[in-house]
Amino acid sequence: MSALYDDFLAYMRVERGSSPHTIAAYRRDLDRYDRFLRAAGLDGRTIDSGGIEAFVRWLRDGSNQTRQLAPTSTARVLSAVRSYHAFLVRESIRDDNPAAEVQNPHIGDPLPDVLSVAQVQTLLAHTEKNPEPLGLRDRALLEFLYGTGARVSEACALAVDDLDFTDRTVRLFGKGRKERIVPMGEFLAAALGDYLVRARPALMSRGSGVATVFVNAWGKPLTRQAAAAVLRRHARELGWQQVPTPHTLRHSYATHLLSGGADVRVVQELLGHANVMTTQRYTHVSIDQLREVYATSHPRAR
Repeated sequence: MSALYDDFLAYMRVERGSSPHTIAAYRRDLDRYDRFLRAAGLDGRTIDSGGIEAFVRWLRDGSNQTRQLAPTSTARVLSAVRSYHAFLVRESIRDDNPAAEVQNPHIGDPLPDVLSVAQVQTLLAHTEKNPEPLGLRDRALLEFLYGTGARVSEACALAVDDLDFTDRTVRLFGKGRKERIVPMGEFLAAALGDYLVRARPALMSRGSGVATVFVNAWGKPLTRQAAAAVLRRHARELGWQQVPTPHTLRHSYATHLLSGGADVRVVQELLGHANVMTTQRYTHVSIDQLREVYATSHPRAR
């Protein structure tokens, strides 16, 4: 089976153009599937839909695992297994896909975590206190995450050539290397300019030369984990109990745009969402604004 897993991952990488992050996620999910098959004495070439349903239960109840998987994580693993079995059908190793008819666990519609505008302003103001190279980098990084709504992986992969200070735009490469252009506001332009002129050269002098904008103390590309640690450290220094993630800044970017009157399809383009329904999750925050308008405008609201 391990050879089949490798063939499937090679297919996803070469023929489907999946990113390294996606491939790594598929590998982790298939590792879970393989552990289940071994524990249950089953074979992926002969397993039926009942076996796949047992696998889903195994994921949900935490059998032989360190922890239970949430419905969203379980659905993601099941999606990987579906794709894997579709590959086996494509390669004529199986005649059917036993995972095709197995339903995802029920997933509610959890609202994204967002920061208020005041919280974002407090966070970004806190980054201005350290004039050292890493302090200027932190400020530019957090301004970038909130100012563009970029995914943390997009921020870490950002190259200097992707910045256009003349037109004040940023070129981002999202999932599937899909390109999009995002405006750069004044605060972000200033933070990036300070970092690129006053801090990045000093950090780069300790490394061997890389094209990425954001680098660590040794002049190497900043990782997603290190970027998250930057945000976590500043939040803790502020004494926040709820520590945000880089994706929280992306959520906040979208929510604040919509609350400010931006069209949902414009926000969809800025975020790089393939489906507008994904973007519409952020409209929930505007309900408070709608209630306020209703309370002050409708004659029977009082």
